[in-house]
Amino acid sequence: MGTYRSTRRSPVARRSLLALGLAAAGSGVFALPAMAAASSGTITLVAYSTPAPAYTQLITAFKKTTAGKQVTINPSYGASGTQSRSVAAGLPADVVNFSLVTDMEKLVPKFISPSWNANPTTLGFVTDSVVAFAVPKGNPDHIANWSDLTKKNVRIFTPNPFSSGSARWNIMAAYGAELKLGKSSQVATNFVSTLLKKTVTQGASAADELTDFTNDAPNHKNDVLIDYESDIIQAKRLGAPVTLVIPPQTLLIENPIAVVKTSSNLAAANAFVNYLLSVQGQTKWAELGYRSVLPSVEAKFAKTYPRPKGLFKIGFLGGWDQVATNFFSTSTSSPGVITKIESQLGVSTSS
Repeated sequence: MGTYRSTRRSPVARRSLLALGLAAAGSGVFALPAMAAASSGTITLVAYSTPAPAYTQLITAFKKTTAGKQVTINPSYGASGTQSRSVAAGLPADVVNFSLVTDMEKLVPKFISPSWNANPTTLGFVTDSVVAFAVPKGNPDHIANWSDLTKKNVRIFTPNPFSSGSARWNIMAAYGAELKLGKSSQVATNFVSTLLKKTVTQGASAADELTDFTNDAPNHKNDVLIDYESDIIQAKRLGAPVTLVIPPQTLLIENPIAVVKTSSNLAAANAFVNYLLSVQGQTKWAELGYRSVLPSVEAKFAKTYPRPKGLFKIGFLGGWDQVATNFFSTSTSSPGVITKIESQLGVSTSS
């Protein structure tokens, strides 16, 4: 399962980081120390909506450590793009965790250091996941791959890509899956258009979409929710009557984190992020449904999170900067591919 993140697997760099046990305060570049000094005070975590249940447990676990026992964390959750824009507009934040790299980049350099992703082991990411499907318990329609979503009676649930990072991951997973199967970009575009036409609701965030789907699960006999694997695992653990399906061709989701350099409590903010990136913290993430960004923890959970045979990264599609322009630009003179499709469907493309 290790080859798809080879850029994070430099043993020399990893040992150097562990040996130094240092973090450049406020830079967003974090070491992964085994032990950390105590810190204190209050910090605000501004994050996308999906990991909210996980953070409840992670914050509790952090407060049991030497570094965290005197730290109070106030979380704020919402759609990734909305959260990023809110921080840019003045929402107080000490740590930010978004769905997309582009949402982090919007805050560079005023709020986030340009070196926020310089850690050679994690590359600025705190969690991984994959794009997956939630289907009614037992999978009555035998959904196994992307093409099954085009079955006549299937209705699709996915958030609005102009507010939700999850929706962008979902759409690009569908598009990239077609390319992985050897199809042309036009065929891939047509496929995504078909999926969006079959989408019955596009909520503001993945959390909203999951709530809509699971609250009325008995009536969703032919429905499919496209979502983070981690989100679906969490829903199942909370009793949602759904089955997790991971299509053979899917996209690796990588979620960025950074300390806000204007934080008034850099020591506590760095301590919290260091914990989230430590072996202890990453093990907790993995227990809560996320794929780890640390090779050692990833290997430990290899059977829990097998690698899909057709897994690809956003770089396969040109990277998020290129994807944001080509697919999601809202420029009136040069709208993106998805912007055009959603506009034709009458879906809001305002951010």
